Amino acid sequence: MTPAARTEAAVALVSEILAAPRAPADALASAFFRARRYIGAADRRAVSEIVWNVLRARRRLAWWLGSPAPSSRLLVGASLLLSGTSLLTLGQLFSGFRAAPAPLQPAEISALRPLEGHAPDHPAMPEPVRFEIPDWLYAPLSSRFGSALGAELEALARPAPLDLRVNLLRATRAEAAAALAAEGLAAEPTPFSPWGLRLSGRTPLMGGAAFRSGLVEVQDEGSQIVALLVGAAPGMRVADLCAGAGGKTLALAMAMRNRGRIVAADISAPRLAAAVRRFKRAGAHNVERHLLRAEDQWASQNAEEFDRVLVDAPCTATGAWRRRPDARQRFCPADLAELLLRQSAILDLAASLVRKAGRLVYATCSLLVEENEAEVSLFLARHPEFVPLPPEAGWPGAVALATARGLAPAPAAGLLLTPARHGTDGFFAALLEKRG
Repeated sequence: MTPAARTEAAVALVSEILAAPRAPADALASAFFRARRYIGAADRRAVSEIVWNVLRARRRLAWWLGSPAPSSRLLVGASLLLSGTSLLTLGQLFSGFRAAPAPLQPAEISALRPLEGHAPDHPAMPEPVRFEIPDWLYAPLSSRFGSALGAELEALARPAPLDLRVNLLRATRAEAAAALAAEGLAAEPTPFSPWGLRLSGRTPLMGGAAFRSGLVEVQDEGSQIVALLVGAAPGMRVADLCAGAGGKTLALAMAMRNRGRIVAADISAPRLAAAVRRFKRAGAHNVERHLLRAEDQWASQNAEEFDRVLVDAPCTATGAWRRRPDARQRFCPADLAELLLRQSAILDLAASLVRKAGRLVYATCSLLVEENEAEVSLFLARHPEFVPLPPEAGWPGAVALATARGLAPAPAAGLLLTPARHGTDGFFAALLEKRG
């Protein structure tokens, strides 16, 4: 594809994303490229880079353009200008020739001309605009991070590295790194998780032998740390109540060395079905699946049966903005209120499954106190049979996390991982034990 054709494809994909504001951009992009199989891998990466640059700077672009809802053409054009493209070159990209976008109209040129030669940030921008967050989230995030707010939000705005979890059922970390190196992929050990490897830049991983043979799984280091806090061990009975596509379930099965019982439960049949392929590739043989339904008797039939229960709760995903920049504008206060109710209901269900002296790990990929410490406090008030434990009681390596670089304050209870302080996605986790 020519640069102009890539620009046209980016405009088309941004249009689809704008037309479906509640749908995840990565899912829309996957469908977009599946419908256009003539677009090769290098062109897909180039188009995706243009689109994700737009999504990462969407509020700032709208501010520069003076419009709350600029067109996809203006957003792509503004992003290119603020990235260093000249207005002359932009006009050549929007030439209307062959696969290029239609020529820029006089009104579009007038809107775009003031952006030429500028950086995306501007001193006059309101802070929520500069940090690319909804206005309503500025106060709670400012309260959370205090003087570290700028550093944390800037870290959230940067692209995330590609983290892998080594599958110890198949190989050691050194063996997996060597297998990746044989494919030309240089991987470094993650700084905290003993299971992790980190790749830099956009890397064609999925087609390689290391991935296809189950030596590695894509999993952020923060997600690995949550699984480590569970403290799953061979012979235990473990439940992953919000298993989704099985990422943390796989980590727990690995820690159990395929011995014991682990149940991957979720309300989504498609997600559980997709997890089966991952379980087979990884060689995880001790995983059962259960589809949670209304008036399900499974919980009562398994009351106080589990040594460990993990609740990786549905949340606003504010900690995952590095990977999902479109999610910044997707949630509103009403969504948060609904999520808080769901989190409480899932925690109550989880409490009934934990045996005496067993443990419950509550985790989110959110940075909001309301979804994290406040939710745990409400749970402990409803369930005095549970007591909080320090994170290192689940995984001794958690001690190192507390002394990591950065200014972000530690939570009053539980563990908070942040991009600026730990280099991970944002995660919260609380370790709770049921009195014996």
